[in-house]
Amino acid sequence: MSWVLNMSQLFYIEKNFLVLCFRKMNFPVFPLNGAILFPNTNLPLNIFEDRYIDMVDYALSHNRLIGMIQTKKNKDLFTIGCLGRITNFTETSDRKYQINLEGVNRFKVKKILENKHKFIIIDGEELDYNSNFKKQTSKLSTKLLSNFKNYLNIKKIEFNTSEFENLDALNLAKIICVISPLDHLTKQMLLEFNASDELCENLISVLEIEINNFGKSSKIN
Repeated sequence: MSWVLNMSQLFYIEKNFLVLCFRKMNFPVFPLNGAILFPNTNLPLNIFEDRYIDMVDYALSHNRLIGMIQTKKNKDLFTIGCLGRITNFTETSDRKYQINLEGVNRFKVKKILENKHKFIIIDGEELDYNSNFKKQTSKLSTKLLSNFKNYLNIKKIEFNTSEFENLDALNLAKIICVISPLDHLTKQMLLEFNASDELCENLISVLEIEINNFGKSSKIN
């Protein structure tokens, strides 16, 4: 294993696998199953619980960052979530908030911090993707988009995918993960892949399984 230190960023390379770990930082997290955020995607949220209104106030007064994370069956947090920056904020007449989070990067929970608030603040570490694709990204993009269109078709969802035609495989995969009605545990699994090609290939497999299962159930019926 070799280490290269560059300012506040730390790289480690092991068996041609690269993970980029940014500086550690403290930020509030919003545990909300089903609301998955990926880097470079957007997530609109309606905030109405008092503790999460306080969380948004805290984020706005600090660095505008909130970590989206899901919980396990025992209510413990998953280890991996996605950090989002508040890019749009509206307060309603009854002091409820409508915000938009733009995905910044994935993060790993290092420690839940004691604090005086009713929301959770963690010590987290940002994680980037290994973007060393082993296969041609154009082929992955084509396969991803084709499977996604078929998936939308079986779900009877009308969606204009023309704007996705020129996206690279990684960003296409992120968007599909966010907007597709896959269950939240499947999306969590996809969020946790560190390698770009692993994310894309596993998403292709997930969509194929969904399509094949639909075909089998249609034959039975």
